[in-house]
Amino acid sequence: MKILYLITGLGGGGAEKVVADLANQMFQSGHQVKIAYLKGEVVVRPKSNEIELVYLGLESLKQSTSAYKKYKNLLQTFKPHVVHAHMVHANIFARLSRIFLPIPKLICTAHSNNEGGKARMLAYRATHYLSDLTTNVSQSASDSFETLGAVPKNGITTIYNGIDLERFQRNEQANLEVRLALGLSDNDLMLLAVGRLHEAKDYPNLFHAIEILLKQDDEHKNIYLFVVGDGDLRSELEHLITEKKLSTQVHLLGRRNDIPQLMSAADLFILSSSFEGFGLVVAEAMACQTYVVATDCGGVKEVMGDTGILVQPQNSLDLAQALMRAINLSDVEVIQNNMKAVMHVSKNFDLKIIVTKWLEIYAK
Repeated sequence: MKILYLITGLGGGGAEKVVADLANQMFQSGHQVKIAYLKGEVVVRPKSNEIELVYLGLESLKQSTSAYKKYKNLLQTFKPHVVHAHMVHANIFARLSRIFLPIPKLICTAHSNNEGGKARMLAYRATHYLSDLTTNVSQSASDSFETLGAVPKNGITTIYNGIDLERFQRNEQANLEVRLALGLSDNDLMLLAVGRLHEAKDYPNLFHAIEILLKQDDEHKNIYLFVVGDGDLRSELEHLITEKKLSTQVHLLGRRNDIPQLMSAADLFILSSSFEGFGLVVAEAMACQTYVVATDCGGVKEVMGDTGILVQPQNSLDLAQALMRAINLSDVEVIQNNMKAVMHVSKNFDLKIIVTKWLEIYAK
């Protein structure tokens, strides 16, 4: 089967990692695969160098015609059996292009409960008929698309993101090396957050919570938070860290290639987002047997099941209190929770299971 993945960009987000992993698994299964992306630099790429990445160059509306011509040429030369688009810009681009270009099958996957404002939701609704199947990455996100009018009633299907469980797992030897490299002792508590420095991740909420935690907890001054990711808000967040006098406790690590090792080494993983579609990093942390404290947004509740601690978004006091509860859990309670979390991820989000589901859909 020839499969073309079309995505808005290949930056460092969760959707990009999902597409790269999906493409790699399909290629390893013997299918011919290419990834086309509309704009931006390539940060995330599949493991296999044999998967071609095609830049369409849609950096602005002025480049729409040239991007369309590149896409048309790609379709005519590759002749894919399935085009699987991801994220709002790629989804709308693929749908509108289909008016003029025949495609055997077009699947459009959204990766959030609201991929922009009313205009984007209207664009989704107006072009819905041009896609053979529209999906989202959690039931919560799918329900939101219906409520917002982006799709007609029962016009969207939920397919969860998949986690590469061979990559995300606990590694005791790596834990020691990571903590040593970060300057942590055995008695230090390592808190970790992973995600772009973007408004949706609500890092100010997390930093406020850390400030509250440190003021309330005299016993745990050895708490250190590490944030992995980069983005436009970096300078603003650095200023906030300095303003709150958290420079000793909070560290921005930028982009890293050792995220599974960092997750495995952490005592707690924290998601402080104001909204999410799925919460890929939460599932990855759970697979690494790391206790999770997260905001109840988008599909995060579905990802966590009955493990970890969920708090309301944009509530720093609740988040701080949840962190305190998690820190004070016994070792037995933490181990029991983390084993349950691994089982939940393995049952519902194993990449091999998700790939099988997609192949069934592609073949229909």
